[in-house]
Amino acid sequence: MLGKSSLWICCQLGAREHYAIPRALHQHGKLAHLITDAWVLPQSPLNLLPTPWLANLRDRFHPDLTQASVHAFTSSLVRFELTQRIQRTSGWERLIARNYWFQQQALQSLERITPLLNAYPTLFAYSYAALELFRYAKSKGWRTILGQIDAGVVHDQLVLEEHAVYPDYQSTWQPAPSYYWDTWKEECSLADQIIVNSTWSSQALQQVGTSTNKIYIVPLAYQPPEQARNFRRTYPLAFSAKRPLQVLFLGKVSLAKGIAPLLEAAQILREKFIKFLLVGSQSIAISQQVKMLEQVQWIGAIPRSQTAQYYQLADVFLFPTLSDGFGLVQLEAQAWKLPIIASRFCGEVVTDRVNGLILPEVTGEAIALALEFCLNNPGQLQAFAEAATDMSEFSLSQLHHHLQSLPHAHL
Repeated sequence: MLGKSSLWICCQLGAREHYAIPRALHQHGKLAHLITDAWVLPQSPLNLLPTPWLANLRDRFHPDLTQASVHAFTSSLVRFELTQRIQRTSGWERLIARNYWFQQQALQSLERITPLLNAYPTLFAYSYAALELFRYAKSKGWRTILGQIDAGVVHDQLVLEEHAVYPDYQSTWQPAPSYYWDTWKEECSLADQIIVNSTWSSQALQQVGTSTNKIYIVPLAYQPPEQARNFRRTYPLAFSAKRPLQVLFLGKVSLAKGIAPLLEAAQILREKFIKFLLVGSQSIAISQQVKMLEQVQWIGAIPRSQTAQYYQLADVFLFPTLSDGFGLVQLEAQAWKLPIIASRFCGEVVTDRVNGLILPEVTGEAIALALEFCLNNPGQLQAFAEAATDMSEFSLSQLHHHLQSLPHAHL
């Protein structure tokens, strides 16, 4: 008879969080298997293709997992993606098809693995691509843990409302079909525990009836770049036309990220010594009038390798998101000692008036008030920078500690 096991099987579609959960488990000898859609070793011929070709596949590897048992379906993924393009699927149709394809591939791996197990493992999978895997795991008596990547259906509702408020910002965004949420609710039901990354996500899940006893808050793991360790940030005695307050927004330029209130704030503050740097791909239509705002610099999408220069250049990081499971960019900003102005609807990185400011609401007026405070108090920005978050709180070891602290009582 199989007994209890502290070993985990991780099922992961994509390179989410740079494989932080399987890496943390493997580091401590707790990872039995990683099942993922693609795994491209450094010596793979795929790395010889021109950069634009299958570019995202280059991220589908991590040296920390070189010795791990990894099961992947790279060639099948390439065939799937080509078929989807030929069939001209897009949006939710393609995303849901990809989630289903991954689960079918992962099930085949699980069926091969199961006879080799000498104990009941824990099966971990991320939301929206976990239902079939959990059904299988439950049929075997395994423990199931869902990694909830966002605020679920509440997130969709908030973004839908924002599109109604700002109809001029046209986009291709569409709410998920109702059956998408039906399968998600079944995932939540089959999960013994649900890991969320923030209090906000926990509250959102509880709003739609998820049992609070299942939900555990586990912050994301993040390893700051070595060159950020000794970075020192300085501020002028006062901001001026020659030395304006540099405000960085880095992420998708979308209504979900709070871009409409941000641009309202830019208009309110158009006579002030403030410059906005907007870095990221654009998924909404911006009017020519807004595009012409002199203090807003539209930088567009950049490679990840170039983000560090903007974190260093900025004086404050603006993160007015309507809803984020965590918002890893907050940790990236703090690694560079960059003070943050953030909404309450994301991971808890900002302590109000310690290393930044928390917006009471996501409105143009609230953002403008916070930025005016920064503009008039450069010395306070210096204090915020010097009180940047201790990154050891977000280490792989801390992540492993959180994972091992989840209860096993039902086993």
